[in-house]
Parts: sequence; C-alpha cells; structure tokens
Amino acid sequence: MIVFDKNSQQQLIDLNKSKNIALEGNIAKVINTSDNGEFKEYIDYCITKDRDVRRRRLDMTKQVQSQNKELSDLNLENQRIMIELQHTLDSVEESKTQIEMQNKELIAWKEDNQRISEELHVAMSKSESARLEAENAKQAAMNDLDLLQKKSQTELIGTIVKVALGVIITVGIITTIMYMISLFMNKDTQIIGSTWSNMFGILLTNAFSIIGTIMGVKYASKENNS
Repeated sequence: MIVFDKNSQQQLIDLNKSKNIALEGNIAKVINTSDNGEFKEYIDYCITKDRDVRRRRLDMTKQVQSQNKELSDLNLENQRIMIELQHTLDSVEESKTQIEMQNKELIAWKEDNQRISEELHVAMSKSESARLEAENAKQAAMNDLDLLQKKSQTELIGTIVKVALGVIITVGIITTIMYMISLFMNKDTQIIGSTWSNMFGILLTNAFSIIGTIMGVKYASKENNS
C-alpha cells in the first residue's frame, strides 16, 4: 500500500477543491486511507470519478466504434452504389450509342427509300411516257393502215368499176354495131334485136350486182374495223 503523510494528503484534497484535479487510474486503489477519514472520502471520490471517467470513455469508445462501423458500412454502401451507378452510366452510354447507330441506320434507310421512291417515280414516268408513245405510234400505225386499206379498197373498187363498165360498154358497143350492120344489110333483125335487148338487160343486171357486191364488201370492212 502507498502511504502519504498528512501534508501530502491535505495538498491533494485542496488541489481537488480548488482546481477540481483528482487522482486517476489504479493508483488510487493502492493508497492507504485508514488514518484519515477525509482523505478516505477523497480517495473514494477519486476511485468513483475514475470509474465514471473510464465508463464514459468506454461508452465513447463504443459509440465511436459504432459510428466508425456505420461509417464503414455507409462507405461500403456508397462504393456499391457508385459501382452500380457506374454500371448504369455505362449501360446508358451503350444504349445511347446503340440508339445513335439505330438512328443513323434509320436515316440511311429513309434516304434509301426516298431515293428508291424517286427512281421508281422517274421509271414510272418514263414507262408512262413510253406507253403513251407506243399508243400514239399504234394509233398512228392503225390510222395509216386504215388509210392504206381504204386507199387500196378505193383503188380496187375503182378498178373493178372501170373493168365492169369497160366490159359493159364494150359488149354494148359490139352488140349495137352488129344490130346496125344487120339493119343496113336488110337482114332479119328480130333475133338480133331480142338478143341485143337481152344482152343489155343482162349487162345492167350484172353491173348492179357488181356495184352491190362492192358496197357490201366496203360496209363489212367498216364493221370489222369498228
């Protein structure tokens, strides 16, 4: 045990009263206080105060440790959140890149479609122009063919009419000449007269038949063209 003299004990007591400074630590537990009741109270006070101080320090230490653990947990959580945020940002950046690429492809596709549409429109215009030209050429060819057919028919009809009239006139002239010769020669003209009349009747009938046939052929040609 540690023994202090009366003077030292009183100085320690006065120091505590004036400066509020007391002994700390385990040293207070090994001091002999049997000869002085006031000093014993002082040592008990020092021991109690030291215990309280130690308890507060322990509580503070525990609180600090708890706060440090919470801060550490928060730090870990912040790190996890930062990693997730970075992953999210990377995903967003990748999505943005993909969207930009898709937009570029969409723009290129629209441009290609517009170009193809313009080329198709031009091709359709050319095709329509070619069709109109072909129809005009066909119509012109049909008109030319119709004119040629009409001209050929007209020429053929004219030729047939001329030949028919020539035959009729020739036969009529020959028959008339024979009839006149018979009259001048005082021959019997009864047979020649009847023959002449019959011949003229036959020639006129054939002439009208030829003309009717020609008109029928011309009308049938018009119906076929329509």
